[in-house]
Amino acid sequence: MATTAHHPAGADPQPIVPLDPAVGVRARRLVRPADAHAPLLRSVTIVLPCFDEAENVAAAIAAAKRAGAMSAVDYEVVVVDDGSTDATCAIAGAIVSDDPHVRLIVHTRNRGYGDAVRSGIEAARMDWVLLTDADLQFDLDELRDLVPLTADGDVVWGWRIDRRDSARRRAAAAVWNGVVRTLFALPVRDVDCAFKLIRRDLLRDVHLVSSGAMISTELLVRCRAAGARVVEAGVHHHPRVAGEESGGDPRVILRALRELASTYPALRALRVRSV
Repeated sequence: MATTAHHPAGADPQPIVPLDPAVGVRARRLVRPADAHAPLLRSVTIVLPCFDEAENVAAAIAAAKRAGAMSAVDYEVVVVDDGSTDATCAIAGAIVSDDPHVRLIVHTRNRGYGDAVRSGIEAARMDWVLLTDADLQFDLDELRDLVPLTADGDVVWGWRIDRRDSARRRAAAAVWNGVVRTLFALPVRDVDCAFKLIRRDLLRDVHLVSSGAMISTELLVRCRAAGARVVEAGVHHHPRVAGEESGGDPRVILRALRELASTYPALRALRVRSV
């Protein structure tokens, strides 16, 4: 059962400025602002897709709340439980019942990472959306460092400065990145980095269909086709200390390859029009 929290209605989101789709990506290494008057987002939704993250979810929600409060005038955290078989849903639900800033979306069965991301995007109410993970491998406080980059970008796409995953997962990711960057001429170095900040009014007009790991590639292709300015930013990555990674699972990889094959014609056509 999904729990929904009420938020005061804010001002209408700022319209997307018409842009030249051929504008390239500018890469930035994050520098934490020391100024107490550093700019804030008007509002942000932090989306946390979860599958069997009982050991991490409470700390992930706490980190997301802290990051939201540091980075925006108003914020919400949307936890998407993708059919977990452990206590993830129960733990998140207990937090939601006591905190109006946190909402919970529940999938009754495991539908895939892409579906969880899409559910989070659809539930988002704020002006900006941070898509990240609940595995505690990112320092969500670095959201504050992305805020100044929104002056130049509609999409701020993270790249892991020092990726701290298993060798098998890093190898699989390197191959995947090479394939999709070549096929779609994607101007980022870390397509699947789970730390990306995107304008919600842009996301409203982007129709996503992927249900698995293809979601990040599809999201970037469609955002670029919509004329979005893309800025790249380095973010720090930490080893997973609890729970199990699934990105290197052969079933996950096979599903991504199937989705790549099925979505390629439509996405390739978008890519050609955006160049």
